[in-house]
Amino acid sequence: MKIFLTVLVTFFAGMGAGLGTGFAGMSAAAVISPILITFLGVDPYMAVGIALASDVLASAVSAYTYHKNKNLDIKNGIIMMVSVLAFTMVGSYVASLVPTSTMGGFSVFMTFLLGVKFIVRPVMTTRENMEQVSAKKRVIQSIICGVVIGFICGFIGAGGGMMMLLILTSVMGYELKTAVGTSVFIMTFTALTGAVSHFAIGGLPDILILCLCVAFTFLWARIAAVFANKAQPKTLNRATGIVLVVLGVVIMAFNFFK
Repeated sequence: MKIFLTVLVTFFAGMGAGLGTGFAGMSAAAVISPILITFLGVDPYMAVGIALASDVLASAVSAYTYHKNKNLDIKNGIIMMVSVLAFTMVGSYVASLVPTSTMGGFSVFMTFLLGVKFIVRPVMTTRENMEQVSAKKRVIQSIICGVVIGFICGFIGAGGGMMMLLILTSVMGYELKTAVGTSVFIMTFTALTGAVSHFAIGGLPDILILCLCVAFTFLWARIAAVFANKAQPKTLNRATGIVLVVLGVVIMAFNFFK
């Protein structure tokens, strides 16, 4: 009975996380952690480690799928990733000096609002519009936006994928597919860094839960990424918006009732 419950819970956790990753570059930690803590009683620190480990392969397969379809900006993605990783550490240090308990629900609420935004005001930027921005300006934007995203992620401990998607589409003017592709590319490395540090500090988690979460998240991320790259912009905006709204509502419900 316990194994059946474990498989069932990890399946739905992996499905939610995989769809969020493949469609919107969302961090699996926002979905998997609260589900594992609520339904399987997993230690919160270990739950985050499992979620980050699940994120690595899911983001990697999503990034590969977007790259194969020419929807990934590797050059500026690497520049932004370096800024994000560096200022995540700065944000974490500042957070250790300031009480931030009230900010815990920020990323979940932002997930919901971003979903509504994609449904009501879809991102219809074309690749042609995106490529009109000069290479120098794009590099500067990547550095500045990476600094902002990294600091916020380090300070509140979550929200990296959502912050990247919001800034790539709204500030840097990326079309949606390239924004998601670049986001999951960056998340692959940030999740790997986080997972390694979590397991190095806290030891290995329950291997069965870890393997099931990684497998299910990988599967659904692959399905979502394939669909997203074939979808028309309007359809993709709506699908992304619906996934984000549903995930936001479900996670807020988990946090409310736990």
